[in-house]
Amino acid sequence: MASPKPRCSSFATTSRTHMRPSGGIIDDSFLTETKNIQNRKLSQKRKTLSCQFSIGGQLSPWPTHTSGQTILQNRKPCSYDYRKRAGSWQQHPLGTTKPRYLEQLENYLRKELLLLDLSTDSTQELRLQPYREIFEFFIEDFKTYKPLLSSIKNAYEVMLAHQREKIRALEPLKAKLVTVNEDCNERILAMRAEERYEITMLKKEKMNLLKLIDKKNEEKISLQSEVSKLRKNLAEEYLRYLTERDARKILIADLNELRYQREDMSLAQSPGIWGEDPVKLTLALKMTRQDLTRTQMELNTMKANFGDVVPRRDFEMQEKTNKDLQEQLDSLRDDYEEVCKEHEILLQLHMTTLKERDQFHSELQEIQRTSTPRPDWSKCEDVVAGGPDRWQMLAEGKNSDQLVDVLLEEIGEGLLREKDFFPGLGYGEAIPSFLRFDGIVENKKPTKKDVVNLLKDAWKQRLVEEQKEKFPDFFFNFLEHRFGPGEAMAWAYTIFENIKLFRSNEVMSQFYAVLMGKRSENVYIKQKETVAQLLKEMTNADSQNEGLITMEHLSTVLKSTFPFKKEEKIQELMEAGGWHPNSSNADLLNYRSLFTEDEEGQSTPFVQKLWEQYVDEKDEYLQELKQELGMELHNEVTLPQIREALISIDPSLEKQTLNSYLIQAFQLPMKELPEEGEEKEESIVVQLKIALQRLQMIDIRRMGSREPEPAS
Repeated sequence: MASPKPRCSSFATTSRTHMRPSGGIIDDSFLTETKNIQNRKLSQKRKTLSCQFSIGGQLSPWPTHTSGQTILQNRKPCSYDYRKRAGSWQQHPLGTTKPRYLEQLENYLRKELLLLDLSTDSTQELRLQPYREIFEFFIEDFKTYKPLLSSIKNAYEVMLAHQREKIRALEPLKAKLVTVNEDCNERILAMRAEERYEITMLKKEKMNLLKLIDKKNEEKISLQSEVSKLRKNLAEEYLRYLTERDARKILIADLNELRYQREDMSLAQSPGIWGEDPVKLTLALKMTRQDLTRTQMELNTMKANFGDVVPRRDFEMQEKTNKDLQEQLDSLRDDYEEVCKEHEILLQLHMTTLKERDQFHSELQEIQRTSTPRPDWSKCEDVVAGGPDRWQMLAEGKNSDQLVDVLLEEIGEGLLREKDFFPGLGYGEAIPSFLRFDGIVENKKPTKKDVVNLLKDAWKQRLVEEQKEKFPDFFFNFLEHRFGPGEAMAWAYTIFENIKLFRSNEVMSQFYAVLMGKRSENVYIKQKETVAQLLKEMTNADSQNEGLITMEHLSTVLKSTFPFKKEEKIQELMEAGGWHPNSSNADLLNYRSLFTEDEEGQSTPFVQKLWEQYVDEKDEYLQELKQELGMELHNEVTLPQIREALISIDPSLEKQTLNSYLIQAFQLPMKELPEEGEEKEESIVVQLKIALQRLQMIDIRRMGSREPEPAS
């Protein structure tokens, strides 16, 4: 028999070509076209394939007699043909080979399976095509069983089509299931985050409750110790009263005995008074005395036991009433003291408010009189280097006067960058010593950061030395040591022009004031010492050394470091440090961040507020001095007047500090300062305005509270 032609790969190519792009189920139109192509192919292949029958016109019995009964075991022995064929198959020898038609079909099936593309999702659908073709061959070749086989094939095709429809209908449900799964996962994550937040809050609440329990336990222990002490005192009083009662009884008995002896003696001295029988009278007297003694003893016992005693019920009632009244009295006394304090605070606030109101009213009138249209500062955004973002950063929290300074600094910085040289100021007496030069000097053009670092190094060097030379001379010597004699003058002019321009920078403005003699360098040193002391106190309060303290500890440290600051000043410092009215005292604060500086030397709002309060307190102190003197600024004041005024406004002022203030105000050497009460004190005079300006230059501050004025 001629072997069947190898199946053309056009069918497989067609199948792959019409397969869904998504790799899903094949469409019905594609199946119909495939069946038509299949029928045409089958009609051609049937011409080449012929059924291989046995010699007797029946199918070959292979492989029943060669490889066992595995293939035809499921056939029912219901016909004569079956029995006949079974007998004939047993007569065949064991060496019979497979029928050629079966081998051709197996080879054809193997080739078709190898031509399939197994990398797509529709592999199983395509895999059925070769088996369909083999089954069609059987249906067409076996005419007798064609109806039965066709019905079997159709039943399977219908079932496969039904399963395809179900799969197609379940595809949206699969996508919906994925979406629902993602939503559920998001909800689970949200619930877990919420649970973690609740656990955190519960832990905080637990810590607060534990602290409250510890506090209550301490109160309980203190109350128990107080109760024990009161019980001990009560026992001692009770023993004292018992001793006193017994002593009174003994005293009464002694008194009675003495009285009886006195009566016996009086009767023995006058025996002739009675006319009756002395023996009878003596006996009657003896019996009467015994009755009297017994009665007197009972009476004394009753008086001693119950003379000062009240009923226990009345005693407990009175004791309870007394205790309630005492508690009410203590509560009323505390309330009264609290109300008195609040009244004093309100009076002070009222007076302060009145002063502020008058001041604001006068300022408002002055502003209304001299005010000009408010400038539009947004115009500067396009002019300042850095654009709107940098201008917003520079203008944040500043008034118009400060914005003018910022704008002048920006303009001056640009002009200063354009200069390559500075003209020398000459050698005049009015010229500072570190600027005395004739000619031109080079502009070194350092950045603000470089200038700030250089000034900090100069301060460090100044603190190390003994401060024997004046500050301008020290500064020039520092520049010579740092840059050499040839470059020192150029750097002196460059640094001077920079610190004169950038007044808003804390480091530069303070250095400029000290360098030009407008402020004593002790002011800067004392301020740094105050900041260092404050940091040390906060570090001591941080028992865990974690860099964190509570707001309550911050308030305690501020009050202990600045005992003479008012409550509102302490409140301002706490707000600058990060405290808010709605925050609790248990909130933690990173106190080390309060003392940091940026690269240009600008400190935090906390340190800035500390410096502002120092300046305001100095002004208030000098204003009190002026009011105490009761003079106009152009009047002359003597040394004793300023001495008395300083002692009056600050009684805690030490003599050494007082002398330093007087030396500064009158510009006297230490040796020429007269002692109190000397005649030449009156000859030392100075204008009040000049004295206050000189005191403004040094570190002057209150050393104690001012004593209240006596009531008239």
